[in-house]
Amino acid sequence: MGAVWRRGQRRDYISDALSQLKGWVHEGDCLKRTLPLDDTQHAVMTERISVAADTFGIRPHIRRLDGRTQIQLCAGDNGALTDAEIGMAARVEAAYRSLSE
Repeated sequence: MGAVWRRGQRRDYISDALSQLKGWVHEGDCLKRTLPLDDTQHAVMTERISVAADTFGIRPHIRRLDGRTQIQLCAGDNGALTDAEIGMAARVEAAYRSLSE
């Protein structure tokens, strides 16, 4: 499990990370992103996310809705986002860039 950030640090850390992760939204204790992917890209992205999620030890929520892939990364039982969720969001972005090139 990653480091947990104290309340003051946490806000700054998440703000800094989100400034680098365009398209991600911080809502409550979750990070959310919607990607315009076709069915084949969705399948590839889901597989890549699953592999990375095992590495980070987190469980992302992925769903397909109206031709878009929605990804949600939420804090664990402690209720605070960790560097694992932030790192996972960065991995999702890297995978998305490779699919859209």
